[in-house]
Amino acid sequence: MTLPKTPKSPALIQLLRWIFTPMSFMEECYKRYGDIFRLQLSREIVIVSNPQALGQILAGDTKDFEAPGDLNSLFEHSLGKKSLIMLSGASHQRQRQLMMPSFHGERIRNYGDTIANITKQIMSQWEIGKPFCVRSSTQTITMRTIVEAVFGVYEGDRAQKLEQLFSEMLERTSSPLTVAMLYFPALRNIFGSLNPWQQFLRIRREIDDILYQEIRECRENPDPSRTDVLSLLVAARDEAGQPMTDEELRDELMTLLFAGHETTATALAWALYWIHKIPTVREKLLEELDSLGENPDYTTIFKLPYLNAVYCETLRIYPVGILTFPRRAKVPLSLAGYDIQPGAVLMGSIYLTHRREDIYPEPEKFKPERFLERQYSPYEFLPFGGGARRCIGFAFAQFEMKIALVEILSRLELELIDNGEVQSKRRGLVSAPNRSIQMVVKGERKMKSRTLEAVSG
Repeated sequence: MTLPKTPKSPALIQLLRWIFTPMSFMEECYKRYGDIFRLQLSREIVIVSNPQALGQILAGDTKDFEAPGDLNSLFEHSLGKKSLIMLSGASHQRQRQLMMPSFHGERIRNYGDTIANITKQIMSQWEIGKPFCVRSSTQTITMRTIVEAVFGVYEGDRAQKLEQLFSEMLERTSSPLTVAMLYFPALRNIFGSLNPWQQFLRIRREIDDILYQEIRECRENPDPSRTDVLSLLVAARDEAGQPMTDEELRDELMTLLFAGHETTATALAWALYWIHKIPTVREKLLEELDSLGENPDYTTIFKLPYLNAVYCETLRIYPVGILTFPRRAKVPLSLAGYDIQPGAVLMGSIYLTHRREDIYPEPEKFKPERFLERQYSPYEFLPFGGGARRCIGFAFAQFEMKIALVEILSRLELELIDNGEVQSKRRGLVSAPNRSIQMVVKGERKMKSRTLEAVSG
């Protein structure tokens, strides 16, 4: 039997490296053992970055592999047991079908004005010549956008309280120490109420109070004209005519708020960094924006070739989600020459796949042109995962990021305070820049031949 190779270091050392330095750990294993190897974490995991093998895994969600929710237990404390991420089989399929209409193409386009207006609100707070933290700003943009998309309104004390609590929760759960508490539950009781875990639980209770209040009011005051996500989910019925329970709604709202905020904020910050770090990229992008006619609609913006290439390269070079959700083998099978036994748990390494020299020459370089020169398969470029667990909000995230970028670049001249290298590090269960990206506004930008006043399309 030919099994994927595994490091000789003790399981505890492997787990600690996984918690604190996952990217460099994976890179070392890739160089030493190839694109399929085993790690001894809380359980044995087969890490895969071979595109053909990824296609076999992700396309076999029902035949050779399953994607059970119990393997996603690290998310349970934040999202809840009824979250789409935690569900399996028929339950997962039911919830996904109930949620999908909220992310239909036409509904997404209706959020264009919301995204543009919120971006302009945040931009108005940037003062000429005064440095600002890029990620803090992008986090506010994406938080307010998802809150308005989910609840239909941003104004009010409750919405602002929710933004504050979520920001606080994300900061509490972003450190490797908090991730360690997910793997080592005994750490959660050290230092009593001062422990980050106890603070996290307190904040979660406050968020729950707000979410259940919103759910109750939405149920008590149904309005067929409302198109916010919560109203759509409350009105949704499955094939048996049953609605979601309050607990299901709460957990799905938490999932949307987390997944629709943190990851897009990080990707948008990365995009602004790369665009302003490499002058030729910025020049080409501004040239494309300037070529648009008067009042371009959001659909036209969404389809801009070079903007899309910049967007894709941003998600390639430092993907926010570094792994696919785990799969479990249902039958004995061969995977790229290795024997995989029933019960084996496998995860695709998005990070390693996106940095393969044979697919992406000079992978350390930010080169949007590569996405204009060739098409990549869903198993070579997979920033949102794949198969039955592909991110349900990927189109919304793409739309939001492009509209926000166009608003910022069209209106302001920005400059990086420090043009030095920024790399990726673990931030909670995803990744983020390893230091603050600081920028400064040099002045307003005068668009050539037009003004940006996009209209819904």
